[in-house]
Amino acid sequence: MNTLQINNLTKIYPNGVKALDGINLKITNGMFGLLGANGAGKSSLMRTIASLQEPSSGSILFNNTDIVKEPNEVRKQLGYLPQEFGVYPKISAEKLLNHMAILKGILDKKDRKEQVTALLQQVNLYQHRKKAVYTFSGGMRQRFGIAQALLANPQLIIVDEPTAGLDPEESNRFLNLLSEIGENVIVILSTHIVEDVRNLCPKMAILFNGEIISEGNPTELVASIDGKIWTKIIPKKDIEAYKKAFDVISTKLVSGETQIRVLSDNKPEAGFDVITPSLEDYYFATLYNQAIKTV
Repeated sequence: MNTLQINNLTKIYPNGVKALDGINLKITNGMFGLLGANGAGKSSLMRTIASLQEPSSGSILFNNTDIVKEPNEVRKQLGYLPQEFGVYPKISAEKLLNHMAILKGILDKKDRKEQVTALLQQVNLYQHRKKAVYTFSGGMRQRFGIAQALLANPQLIIVDEPTAGLDPEESNRFLNLLSEIGENVIVILSTHIVEDVRNLCPKMAILFNGEIISEGNPTELVASIDGKIWTKIIPKKDIEAYKKAFDVISTKLVSGETQIRVLSDNKPEAGFDVITPSLEDYYFATLYNQAIKTV
């Protein structure tokens, strides 16, 4: 069983921005969802765990090894798929993966060939192995990205916003692949897409302004607001009035009309219906409550 222990982690950049503020997390084998809006600090946390930058304070232990003091030890066991990654032009997927395998320390030619072939098959790219990666679609490029992240059998895999920009079919294919991988290793899925976490992760945390504001099992977290989410269709012109009168956690257009969702222990007023909450409702309710605290 792999264990990633993060203790009181803080990151302050030279310009004074505090990207991480006292992060405490314990993550073990399986899929772990890190949910937060753009700018919440997700990429800063991922880069720090991946030893691409040092924290300002705090510690990160992977299987009892201090990542900050011994970054090379975690790099040997790390697979990392950042939000965006560049590729060499005009180099085939097979040759590029082989080159990356050498950089990862897989020096035995036979072993390297076996790993490259197996990974291209696993991510369903073997038939495209002779094509240049820069010609790939978004989904194919992400699958290549996960193939390079899996070189040398890593025990800790970090994927940062992996489905951003993918169409629904490509996204599903990619997430199914991640789910298969995540059975025996730690996979941290950093995203702002709530559905990705709901579908895949038995454990999750919500990051807001560099702080963990909620952590747990998605199903149990959603159950904590059961009976407290109310919805109503209202005229668009009345949104501000409702926001002043009630705890409106989200609004969206439904068939051209405005639907609001309100957090309340009791029926807010006539015309509201209680609904079965979703993880998205929990996420918005948590952000709403946190925003109230910080005002």
